[in-house]
Amino acid sequence: MKQLILIRHCQAEGQHKDSPLTQSGVNQAHRLAAFLNKQPIKLDRIISSPFMRAIETIKPYADEHHISIEKDRRLQERILSNEPIDDWIDVLETSFSNFDFRLPGGESSNDALKRGLEVLHQALKDEEHEHIAIVTHGNLLTILLSQFEKEFGFINWKMLTTPDVFVIQKEADKYAVEHVW
Repeated sequence: MKQLILIRHCQAEGQHKDSPLTQSGVNQAHRLAAFLNKQPIKLDRIISSPFMRAIETIKPYADEHHISIEKDRRLQERILSNEPIDDWIDVLETSFSNFDFRLPGGESSNDALKRGLEVLHQALKDEEHEHIAIVTHGNLLTILLSQFEKEFGFINWKMLTTPDVFVIQKEADKYAVEHVW
């Protein structure tokens, strides 16, 4: 049975693509690996955002199980704007209620959704792997999950933790989402 394990990265020092995990985030990454080891499934493929905080999140598990981490730019966090935003929380909330909303130089939710869903659909069609980890960021994760649980949105984004883990399981033509972390 095909399962996608969607993982939000651990606590990081910042939002820049090269921001590493904090010491607490490093500890979280090791706890995440231990948590994944206790699950009844074993990951057989890992696809991650190329941002350092995402890679460092899954690295302890990947190293222990000798699984390569495939970096995919389509999983990087959505850029709300290329300019500083004072009221970014309000902008983010608007972007969840209007998926076409976009600031200059930024991506709409639909833009981010399109690239993220490409990764998920390719993973779901992968006949060689059954348990695939997708490591990404909170904003993109929320947008993706909204496609499987229609009510998932801004309020859920506010409640995400670092890290956070969801399992999407495909049974026939239906999907079930479970929040496991």
